[in-house]
Amino acid sequence: MTDTRLARPGDIVAIASDHAGVELKTALKGELSALGFVPLDLGTNSSDSVDYPDFGHALAQAILDKKAVAGVAICGTGIGISIAVNRHAGIRAALAYDDATAKLAREHNDANVLAMGARIVNADQAKTMLKTFFATPFAGDRHARRVAKLG
Repeated sequence: MTDTRLARPGDIVAIASDHAGVELKTALKGELSALGFVPLDLGTNSSDSVDYPDFGHALAQAILDKKAVAGVAICGTGIGISIAVNRHAGIRAALAYDDATAKLAREHNDANVLAMGARIVNADQAKTMLKTFFATPFAGDRHARRVAKLG
């Protein structure tokens, strides 16, 4: 059977946020480390207003350049940064808002980026979603045909 995990301990996982997500990003960096991953922090690192597309594009590019195997993208709602990340072919960012959507993002959509909103989920919810996202393998089968159509 093929191993369909997204990342393994020791792998680099990129993480980026806008100003609204800085606090949550910090909490999730620690959680990524606790899971055995190496976080690649692409900013921002303060609450000064910035533009989420800049950080979403940087995260997508890190994955495309193979500097990271996967990513976590955070803004206020998760909507804007997920749109920015998904502008890149080969990137499948899924906006999750609970454990079930984090699981299904991997299982059915083979998402390689977990997007979330810092104003939507608290740190405990986000940590649970992160664990679920990285623990869930892609189911393949009929889902593989559909994911292939995404480009």
